[in-house]
Amino acid sequence: MIENLADRLRQHPPRRICVIKPSSLGDVVHALPILPSLRKLFPGSHLAWVVNQGFRSLLDGHPDLDEVIAYDRGGSGVSRRSIAATARLCGRLRDGRFDLAIDLQGLLRSGLMTAATRAGIRVGLADGREGSTWFDTDLVTSPRAETHAVDRVLRVATALGDADPRPDFFVPIREDERRWAREVLARVERPRLALNLGARWLTKRWPPAHFAEIGRRAARELGAGLIAVGSPEDRDLARSLREGLGNVPLLDLTGRTTLRQLAAVAQESDLFLSNDTGPLHLASAAGANVVGIYTCTDPRRTGPYGPNASVVRSCVWCAPSFRKSCDRLECFQELGPGRVWPTVLERLERAAGSPRRSHAGDASAGPHFSPRPARAAADPPGRL
Repeated sequence: MIENLADRLRQHPPRRICVIKPSSLGDVVHALPILPSLRKLFPGSHLAWVVNQGFRSLLDGHPDLDEVIAYDRGGSGVSRRSIAATARLCGRLRDGRFDLAIDLQGLLRSGLMTAATRAGIRVGLADGREGSTWFDTDLVTSPRAETHAVDRVLRVATALGDADPRPDFFVPIREDERRWAREVLARVERPRLALNLGARWLTKRWPPAHFAEIGRRAARELGAGLIAVGSPEDRDLARSLREGLGNVPLLDLTGRTTLRQLAAVAQESDLFLSNDTGPLHLASAAGANVVGIYTCTDPRRTGPYGPNASVVRSCVWCAPSFRKSCDRLECFQELGPGRVWPTVLERLERAAGSPRRSHAGDASAGPHFSPRPARAAADPPGRL
């Protein structure tokens, strides 16, 4: 079935295409390269994207996108509000007259959205969960356990007919958002180190004391200026960071930025140090220098993608466990500041000794091209 997909689309190019990838932040960022491929394959088609309202700003203004279909599902889980929101969305999709629907989420909810489009061709990933594949006419094989999330999207692009899909990312940062970031950071010493402490999973949340140790060493050895970023829910973590830093200055922007302002702050910083969470992938897609800290997840599957990205991962016996909660958290001890600092030091020294690179990912600079996944720091001796 799938071997004929590209031929069928060449013979009958779709006029209206719907990409379905509602969440989460990092997942939406990883899916962005599907858009330039679709525009290259079907230059005259109408391209729409279904996304949660909270992530709409990542898509508004994208040069390859004609329509953003945003909806508010009313929080996680199943509720009357979420059912009503999904029903309204499905009605809108049913009226959209789409010829091609692409489900990049692979869950029951996105499968229902795919079916609601009534598109003649509905493409999904073969390892979609919760029965989402029932609603697809064509499936793309790209094993989740063996393939980076961005490369899975590129395989979908290949199946659609793009012989040379590229991992192009575009973050539509406006000039006023960039100017805001420059003004806010104007008094922060260089090199600037941005610290993102939050993560939804407890097991991804590297301790604030570890971040504080990195911050103190960066300030002491390099004179670095420190910036804390994150969502409003991360304010307690930022307070713990401030306490751990002692008298080291910290600009706390936690809960004070939009997503695009956060991307601009990352661009205006010399290094963005973060857990495996959405802001890390947003910063990488915007062209910032990033270092990802990986405790329970696998950077080979969800690492920051691009030439400006590095990761340091845990080497405990159970890693990567992909557990959202854990009573042992041995990875927090094994992956301590001493393991992370050499990578941070090398990246900050490189930034301090090099001219400021030009920024990518805004409306004037065009898309940012990231040719490969992040490189991993060397594992400690004696570890497997």
